[in-house]
Amino acid sequence: MPCNCGSNESCGQVKCGTKRKSVSPGPQGTQKNSKNSESDGDQIDADREATRYPDGSVKLRNPHIELMDQDILYHLALGSESHDLVSMFGDIKFVCMGGTPKRVEQFAFYIMEEIGHKLPSGTTLQDISHFSYRYSMYKVGPILSISHGMGIPSVGILLHEVIKLMYHAKVKDPIFFRIGTCGGIGIEGGTVVISEEAVDGLGRPYLELPVLGKLVQRPAKLDRKMVRELKALADPDDPWQIVSGKTMCTYDFYEGQGRLDGAFCDYTEQDKMNFLNSVHKSGVVNIEMESLSFAALTHHAGIRSAVICVTLLDRLKGDQVLAPKEVLDEWQQRPQKLVSKFIKKYLANKGRLTLRDGHGSMCVKSPRRFKLVQQESENYD
Repeated sequence: MPCNCGSNESCGQVKCGTKRKSVSPGPQGTQKNSKNSESDGDQIDADREATRYPDGSVKLRNPHIELMDQDILYHLALGSESHDLVSMFGDIKFVCMGGTPKRVEQFAFYIMEEIGHKLPSGTTLQDISHFSYRYSMYKVGPILSISHGMGIPSVGILLHEVIKLMYHAKVKDPIFFRIGTCGGIGIEGGTVVISEEAVDGLGRPYLELPVLGKLVQRPAKLDRKMVRELKALADPDDPWQIVSGKTMCTYDFYEGQGRLDGAFCDYTEQDKMNFLNSVHKSGVVNIEMESLSFAALTHHAGIRSAVICVTLLDRLKGDQVLAPKEVLDEWQQRPQKLVSKFIKKYLANKGRLTLRDGHGSMCVKSPRRFKLVQQESENYD
């Protein structure tokens, strides 16, 4: 059966790509050797070329979209014909995703100050997707800050619509970040982890998705060049470590992550420790619940992406997050600061560090269609 990965070669099953040989990182989740990293990076570059128009704008792997009268992005309360998406989002370069609406709002205000973005007098940042009541989205110059909710299904739904948004807005070569929290394995709370690749709860480096009654496997690859670039931004004066390694992404917070404090638990503490030590030896340095979908879908779309999370605890030492709120708040700012450094470096190189432009305000092309999109988004379950 043909593979859904866009390759001309036939895979033995409905599987996008092939499994890569695992190479365990060092004790602090160090990178693979540079030869392998460069090879992975070259392959990702080749894959990306197949999902780009010559000018760098995003190409959808769905021929049906072009035949639609209007593409309604239900969960963002936007539409391809109701809104002027090119005027609103055509200048986007970075899409930064986090779990909660509050966190992405805070990041939007933080990054606005960091890059020197100026709003028109008498205005403030607005939640562009507030009519959807599902995700929150803020635009700060060339940056989108969007909440993705919790878990693989939630971030997957959002990514489908944000990738389509990039297509309709004719965005060129966007970069996606997931900025979040996680549990560390063998590393202390407050450590910043940059994911080299994502694996599922069975240690497999791909997202497995039932499509029309068949299992499709999409490789959960992340951009190795971005891992190196982000690690290079580490400040030796910062009172925290930055490490990289494999990230285990689970479908559940409790049993899926081997916790002992859920409503159900059919294993012993020794079973839990054996499992965590086993995945740690395989190169896994942290556990969360979104990276697998994030990595697989951005890779399938040919979009450069990175996952940067801060650990809230070492799972080898416990299950519950016990750090005080003020400590947790400070820890959660750490990956935001690293992403901010990356963005500022890029904008400085492009001469765009201080920004004042008209992109991002609500641009309605059709009041009738705009009302329809609002109604569809509010009523859609």
